[in-house]
Amino acid sequence: MKRSPLFLAFALAIGTVGSLLSTDAAAQTTRAVRATAEASMVLTGNIDVAADGSVSNLVLDQREVLTPSIAAFVDGTIRSWRFQPTLRDGAPVPMHAPLRVRLLGKPSGDGGMQIRMSSVDFSEYNDTATDTVTRNRMPPPRYPEAAFRGGAQGDVLLLVKVARDGTVADVVAEQVNMGVVAPERTMQQLRDLFAKASITAARKWTFAPPTTGEDKDRADWTIRVPVSYSISKDLKSRSETYGTWKPFIPGPRQSAPWRQDDAQQAGSDLLPAGGVYMVDSATRGLRLLTPLAEQ
Repeated sequence: MKRSPLFLAFALAIGTVGSLLSTDAAAQTTRAVRATAEASMVLTGNIDVAADGSVSNLVLDQREVLTPSIAAFVDGTIRSWRFQPTLRDGAPVPMHAPLRVRLLGKPSGDGGMQIRMSSVDFSEYNDTATDTVTRNRMPPPRYPEAAFRGGAQGDVLLLVKVARDGTVADVVAEQVNMGVVAPERTMQQLRDLFAKASITAARKWTFAPPTTGEDKDRADWTIRVPVSYSISKDLKSRSETYGTWKPFIPGPRQSAPWRQDDAQQAGSDLLPAGGVYMVDSATRGLRLLTPLAEQ
């Protein structure tokens, strides 16, 4: 798989936005935003699902950096999952897939932390696939200067309508999730900056439409493209922050005007940057039947 051109990887600097605040914004409190923020931890690995839909094996990346309580929670939760059996030629078959889960935590009254698993994703992007939309030319967006100066970071989830010639017919920022805390007015300004930069870049992108499979004859295709904006003052890699808690403030969701139905998809906040992911693909991969658990 090619290295992501959209992964604006400066690793991660967690904090509060400072230099973006105007005089009147600086007088506001961030307390209301902090009250809605949760600590987020994204874990990755691989999962094997037996033909009957049970979990036959689980491998978590960098298990050694996780606390025993976190590892036990994730293990116990995932090994109890049941999936809809995957059929090939009408017969159930075992499946192997990448795994990404997001844990959310809030301090509890006894000094501990209440943990829940909020989303999970099993998507995998293949640049050589012919039965799905793939990347062609996708120059990354510019990091908004004001956001960069203020140390702001966030993740934009784009919904892109791809025409039959591979050009972008339409695009919206479905959601902008923030990794910094600031007054709500400033948070909205940051979301707007990241959304505008992403949409401006996306309008110039081109894609390779599917040439095989059940989706090849559609009039157009809707895909999701995640774009990550992150900064590091110390140039540490993302792998060095794996297994740590980070601020997570989800933004409001926006529907695509060209769709009659809602394109919402569980786990879409975990799609790996650099890939493009079909929204209405005939082949959806693993489908989890068990509701996500809480601790």
